[in-house]
Amino acid sequence: MTPIKECLIGKRTDINPIWLMRQAGRYLPEFREIRKNNPDFINLCLNSNLSEEITLQPLNRFGFDAAIIFSDILMIPYGLGQDVKFKKNFGPCLGNLDVTKLSNISESDFTNNLSPIYELLGNLKKNDKLKNKDLIGFVGAPWTLLVYMINKVSPKNGLVSNFFSDISLINNLLKILDKFIKVHIRNQVNAGATIIQIFDSWSGLIKSDFDKYLYDPTLSLVNYTKSLGVPVICFPRGITDYSQFCKIVKPSMINIDYDVDAKNLLKSVDIPIQGGLHPEILLTNKAHLKKEVNKYLEIFKDHPYVFNLGHGILPETKIDMVEELVRIVRNYK
Repeated sequence: MTPIKECLIGKRTDINPIWLMRQAGRYLPEFREIRKNNPDFINLCLNSNLSEEITLQPLNRFGFDAAIIFSDILMIPYGLGQDVKFKKNFGPCLGNLDVTKLSNISESDFTNNLSPIYELLGNLKKNDKLKNKDLIGFVGAPWTLLVYMINKVSPKNGLVSNFFSDISLINNLLKILDKFIKVHIRNQVNAGATIIQIFDSWSGLIKSDFDKYLYDPTLSLVNYTKSLGVPVICFPRGITDYSQFCKIVKPSMINIDYDVDAKNLLKSVDIPIQGGLHPEILLTNKAHLKKEVNKYLEIFKDHPYVFNLGHGILPETKIDMVEELVRIVRNYK
């Protein structure tokens, strides 16, 4: 059994499990070399050979306990037929939203549009470098995908003022997303994913109707993933009540963000926990890194815990700081 799976069932592990969100990406010089020659991000995600190489790059360097596939949550809108592009130094830009077109797409067309992702998983499943390691597939949560599809750009670039003006559109999109996110989960599991993580990157924007936008849609995906016999990790970034989320949604593991009071959370959460460290800690120095990492390891020493960050690793992170992070986590007793 893998170290993360042992953690998921509450067993003591021989090592402290560790992987990092966005571990396959821009902080790695070998990734930047590939990216320089492949400027179209969507095409790169759909190149199963290159995406396999990118997925394995951080394992080759650091020996993490899981590979997370090189892909993007916005591959689902792309698979549904909405135009998705990534602009340098800006982020994603999505095209016009045609709900009628989205409603008419078949599962087979959607699967065909994203088939290189499933090919990537199939290739990784056979790779000896993943022996005794987990292979993590992932999806965006309905709320976060809804935000991108309606807003057409990242909310950090501004949220449209009339976001909630068309409730019929929102309701239809939530139904479509529930259906096709499940198709994407099933296809990833069938291709070899041993864990699914659900990223709700913009759940902190939800100020009301939590059942409609957060709890019910995520619970639907969690229950579906569990029905496939695969554990599911949820990352509802920015929400104020992780304990309530865990009670309602019941993921196999909860990934916490860096604003969470980890010690206080332990009083109300009894499921395995992942994450927490602020990515900016990796931009400081090794002494400060050790202090902050040990703080999390000490808090969770008697609780099933996988070390991770409270958000994705930053592009300016130095390789030697990641190496030091892994050393600290591995050596902690």
